[in-house]
Amino acid sequence: MNSSNISCNKTIEQQYQHQIYAVFYTVILVPGLIGNILALWIFYAYIKETKKAVIFMINLAIADLLQVLSLPLRIYYYLNNSWPFGQIACMICFYLKYVNMYASIYFLACISVRRCRLIIQPLRFDVMRRRQDRSWCIAGWLVVCLGCLPFPILRKNPSTPQHCFSELPMMQLSKVIGVSLVTIAEFTGFLLPLAVVVTCTGLTAMSLREKTCVLQDAGEKHKALKMVLSCAGVFLVCFVPYHITFPLDFLAKSNFNVTCAFRSAVLHAHPITLCLASLNCCLDPVMYYFTTDEFKRRLSRPELQESFYLHDRMSCTTNEVLTSK
Repeated sequence: MNSSNISCNKTIEQQYQHQIYAVFYTVILVPGLIGNILALWIFYAYIKETKKAVIFMINLAIADLLQVLSLPLRIYYYLNNSWPFGQIACMICFYLKYVNMYASIYFLACISVRRCRLIIQPLRFDVMRRRQDRSWCIAGWLVVCLGCLPFPILRKNPSTPQHCFSELPMMQLSKVIGVSLVTIAEFTGFLLPLAVVVTCTGLTAMSLREKTCVLQDAGEKHKALKMVLSCAGVFLVCFVPYHITFPLDFLAKSNFNVTCAFRSAVLHAHPITLCLASLNCCLDPVMYYFTTDEFKRRLSRPELQESFYLHDRMSCTTNEVLTSK
């Protein structure tokens, strides 16, 4: 009886979760912030020079940066066990977490498709295709924002106003509705994009077996394979563990009949997988660096020195103009 009470002790579970989240979010805050700001700076300068998946990378970096910018509020909450910013801000921050995660999943899939098609159908990319990429980005944000609305809608205001995030109580749903919502979320938000990434990886790998007399073409295929393999690696590390525990966490937090041991095990495992899902905001800039030659080039010492030199000259010119006035 005593061990059962311990396994169902919500206070112990809450303390454990807050410690995990506070430490992990603090660790990834600075690298994620610097990495994604650098990525946006580099890709903005590079977007007019290439026909590769830069538009999708920019949107992926935006999604990661939005997630990083929300981390200070989360760190404050998990360190102080209190949310003083109001319930509206809590719901918005809670909602944006899932928007940013599923936007990242969507744009990783888009990057894989674009690099794969550029290798398999290199002559079919034109200005119209670039415009279609922008349309796909807008449509993706719209679908993700609408698709993530059930996450805050299914949460109720907590009995204690200072509670937020994992302490938000869930609305009671019938088993049919609950299972249906989880199944739709798992299939459309994870399994379908994962299938796209795996398929693109296979097609790109198969293209390397084709005989070609153009050495540059083989090099481009290797670069494309490295990119789609990186996307698959981010999926494997960040999103597969989370989407394994996601339906189990839904069962544990709903009013379904589950044992205390099951609930305790899930609520100890799910925070770790949620942290791994947040790790993509640091892994994506690493992926850009090792799979994009232009990213390495612009981060090299000569490029950075030239950028800072131009910035200093522009600042001096501006100061001289202001002084002359």
